[in-house]
Amino acid sequence: MDEIDRRLLDTLRSSGRETYAELARRVGLSAPAVHDRVGKLEASGVITGYHAAVDTTAIGLGVTALIGVLQAESSEQDEIADALHRLPEVESCWFVAGEESFLLLVRVPDVAALEHTIGRLNRINGVARTRTTVVLSTKWEGRARPLDEPR
Repeated sequence: MDEIDRRLLDTLRSSGRETYAELARRVGLSAPAVHDRVGKLEASGVITGYHAAVDTTAIGLGVTALIGVLQAESSEQDEIADALHRLPEVESCWFVAGEESFLLLVRVPDVAALEHTIGRLNRINGVARTRTTVVLSTKWEGRARPLDEPR
C-alpha cells in the first residue's frame, strides 16, 4: 500500500460516496486507475465493506450500552461468539484481554429492552456474568485517524 492508496482510503473513510472521478481528482490519477486501485483494496481485504452512518436515536435505538461478558472457565470462546452474533442488538463484539472476555456494543430502543438483552446474554451457555455500562451521550463515534498521520 502506497501513499496514493492511503489517500484513497482516507477519502473513502470520511466520504464513502465519492465518485471515482472525484477520488481521482483528489489523488491525481485517472478515474480508471482509481477504480482499479479501489478494486484491489477490496479484493485484498483492506476495504471490508461500505455502510451508511445513521442517527441511532432517529431509527428507534435510543439506548446504547457497553457490556462486558465474563466467560466461564470451562466454556469455548467460539461458541459464545457464535451465540453473541445471533443477537441483533449486539452491534459490535470484541474479544479482549482483561477480566472480561468479550466487550459488546449494544443498541436497543429503551431500558426495558436493555434489561431483556442482558437477561438473554446471561443465559448464553458459557457466560459467567455480564457488566453493563450505559452510554449517557455520545461525544463522537467512529472517528477515523488519517492514515498518513505519523504513528
